[in-house]
Formats: sequence, C-alpha cells, structure tokens
Amino acid sequence: MSWGRVRRVVQGLFLLGWLVLWVSTAGLALDARLLHLPAKIDPLLALAQSIASRTLTTEMLLSLVVIVITVLFGRVWCGWICPVGTTLDLFSFKQTKKIMPVVPETWRMGKYLLFLAILVAALFGNLSLLVLDPMTIWVRTLTGGVGPALNTAFTAAERGLAQIPWMSGPLTWIDQLLRPAVFPTNEVGIRFVWLPVALFAILILLNLAAERFWCRYLCPLGGLLGLISKFSVFKRRVNTECISCGKCNTVCPTGTIDPKRGYVSDAKECTMCMDCLGACPAAAVKFAPGSGLQERMPYDPGRRQLLITGAVALAGLAVIDSKMTRQNRGSYLLRPPGVIDDELMEKCLRCGLCLRVCPTGALQTSIVESGLVGVFTPVLVPRLGYCLYSCNKCGEVCPVAAIPPLPLEDKQHWVIGTAFIDEDRCIPWADGTTCIVCEEMCPLPEKAIVLEDRVFTREDGSEGILKLPHVVSERCIGCGICEYKCPRAGEAAIRVYRLD
Repeated sequence: MSWGRVRRVVQGLFLLGWLVLWVSTAGLALDARLLHLPAKIDPLLALAQSIASRTLTTEMLLSLVVIVITVLFGRVWCGWICPVGTTLDLFSFKQTKKIMPVVPETWRMGKYLLFLAILVAALFGNLSLLVLDPMTIWVRTLTGGVGPALNTAFTAAERGLAQIPWMSGPLTWIDQLLRPAVFPTNEVGIRFVWLPVALFAILILLNLAAERFWCRYLCPLGGLLGLISKFSVFKRRVNTECISCGKCNTVCPTGTIDPKRGYVSDAKECTMCMDCLGACPAAAVKFAPGSGLQERMPYDPGRRQLLITGAVALAGLAVIDSKMTRQNRGSYLLRPPGVIDDELMEKCLRCGLCLRVCPTGALQTSIVESGLVGVFTPVLVPRLGYCLYSCNKCGEVCPVAAIPPLPLEDKQHWVIGTAFIDEDRCIPWADGTTCIVCEEMCPLPEKAIVLEDRVFTREDGSEGILKLPHVVSERCIGCGICEYKCPRAGEAAIRVYRLD
C-alpha cells in the first residue's frame, strides 16, 4: 500500500474518531477528559487561551504532543489528522484545477498574520478570533448546523413512518437508541442554524479558487504549525535523480512544490501528504531527516507586515469592544450558571460544546447579544429552552472552565437572572382568565412564583376568585422555565432579566 493510501486511511479513522467524540458529547457518554480532547490537543487554542486568561492548565499541555509531532515530521496534523483538512480533501474540485484562477503566492502570508493577530488579541484578554480555529469551526458546524438539521430530518422521518402500524416497534427501539445519545429527547430549537453551515460551505467553495485554499492562505493553526515545521527534522527532499517531469507539482494539494527551484518545497507549506512520493517515476523524492534551515520565501512576513498586523489587531480590538458594537450587557444577556462575563471572554474557545450538551436547547450561540466581542459565546435564551434544575452538564463539558464545573447543589443556587411579569400581557392580569402555568413549572423547593387570590365580580353580579402570579425575586434563580412555558403567544408575559 502506498503512503498516499495509508494517509487516506488514517484521515478516515481520525475523522470517524472526531465524529464519535462529537456524538458522545450529547449524553456525556464518554469521560469528560476524552470529550475535551479536540480542544486540549489544539496548540493554537491552548496558547491563545493561556495568554488571555493568564493561566496554564495541566490538560492544555496535551497540545505539546502535536507540537512535538510537528517538530519531528512537519505539518502532519494538517495532512493526516485535522477534520477540516480531511473534509476539504473530500471536496477538492481537482477536476476544475485547469480553470482555477492563479492566486498570488503572497497570500500565503495570510495565515501567519492571522496567527499573530490572535496572539495580540489574546494579550488583551480577547479570544474573538478563535472563531477561525479549525477545531472550533468543526465543532460549531456540527453542533450549530449539521446536528439540528439531522435531528429535524430524523424527527420528520419518525412522524412519517409512525403512520405505518408495523413500524411502531422498530421506531421505538431506534428512538430509544438515538435519544438522548445522539439527538435531544425533546424538540429543541437552534437559532441561526444556517450560519455555521454557510461559513463551512464557504471554506469548501474556496477550493474552487485553489485546492485547500483555507489551509494554504487562511488557517491560523496552519500558520502556527507552519512556523514550527520550519525547524522540523523530517522534510521533503529531492535528490539528483529528478527528471523534472513535474508530476509531483501536479498532485501537490497545497501547491508548494516549485519547478523554478528544482521541485523543492517549503516545509512550512508542506502538509506531508506524500502524494508526490507515489507520483514520482524516478524515485527522486524522499521524506528524510536532515539539518539546516531553508531560505526565506517571498511570502514570509517581514517586520513591516508584522507591525501593521499588530496595529490593525489593536485597532480592531478597540472597535469590537467599543460601545458602538456592544449590546446592552444587562437585561436580556443571560449566561450559563457560574459564568462571570469578563472571565468568559478571556476563556471561552467559541467551540459550542455547551450547546451540544444542553438537554433543553436553552444555550444558544450569541450573534448580537454581546456585540462583536462575544460572537459565538454561549447565551441562555429562555423562550427557546430553560436551564434544567437537575442539570450541570454545560460546566462538565466545557474544556477550559469558561463555564465553571459547579457541583449540582451550587448550580441550583446560582442566580442567572430574575423573572418579571408584564401585567399588560399576563393572561390573569390582562385578560382576567385563570392561568397558573408559571407557578406550576417553577422547580424550586420554595417556589419563586406565588399566587395571590383576588376577589372579582362577574358580569352577573356573582363573585369569583382569580389567582394572580407574583415573583418573589429573592428566591428566583432565573432558570427561565416560566418564560419558556408561558402560553402567551409571541413574547412571553414573564421574562428573565439580568440585573447586574
């Protein structure tokens, strides 16, 4: 078996492994340390999060494994392990290669400058640009797009097949097998479900411009690993037996083999796919250890580019964290239990694992609530779901404790917000009709919603008693179940607000 085929087998196995880890997150079917693995072995996430939070966790040292592999073998992560890279290989559009536009080689500088911008932002406690890390892109796409779409399709199929009498037994078995292990038990809604899928689709469509466009020009993790690969032990080497046939250049997915330089390649750009090894008819290509650094390339960032990037990053930080781009951090901006907003911004990887594990769909990705600085951080939206009183899974699954792993008893006392009743919309208050849903749903041992009996006179002159709900704010923890269950159409008559 050729090295190219071995690589594709390894890619498939890793892709399957990443999918298994994502699927297992829903019901915490595996140990949390395994579920944290995609985030913990990513050197870019580890480095940026450690800088922003000024802390270094022992688990984050797992990323050193990838760094050591890169020092030895170059960008093996990109060519063999990365799920985004593997997916881009599946949609390489090689048949359009002859009509692809010529992308300037200087664009390769982009990924190194994005890596620098992430580090500069992290120095000021900002991790917004981690939305560009490939592992967070991968998890967000599955959690915020692919997963909900599959759940909707599966639910629709269940409802359709349920009309067939003999299918009830198999459907029940399948449903018990997949819920809650893969799909949520209850129907949950995900906002902006199209957004992560659209962003990932753009990465795929960029392959029309150049094969593995994302990996060549934009991926900041690829930029970090590329810089390390410059010092790697094993590199692609071309000996004197080369007949200049150009076949290696034709199959190279990152276009780093240069015919003008004797068909050598840049170690920073080579993903160690080894396709050139099988394509060479003269056996002139070797992947072997050696010493010495390669020459500087035209697209390597210089001092001027680095200074400009740093200045632009600082200016960008000033803009995205300004009052113009921030939404009101009070009122509707609710965070998961245990979260302190400023600490969340310094720790959150924007990976979306907390959304995946939330059993009611209460946790949603922030797009506008916390401004540009908080894009893709988790927010609680009670009208779509509620914080389950007996659940603390979001804290368990968060790989960096941006959502603290609170013991269940502590979580049940954490005040997310406080509920308020809009008497102009509340059915008993506004319509004079009995409704006690919010009081019935309140999960607290000593309910935060109480009913007051009010005597009223009917049209026929008789007296009746109407139960009017009141919120005891000192007891309310803001779980949001009252808002979620409120039967008033549209905006709920009882809403949870954050008061700090």
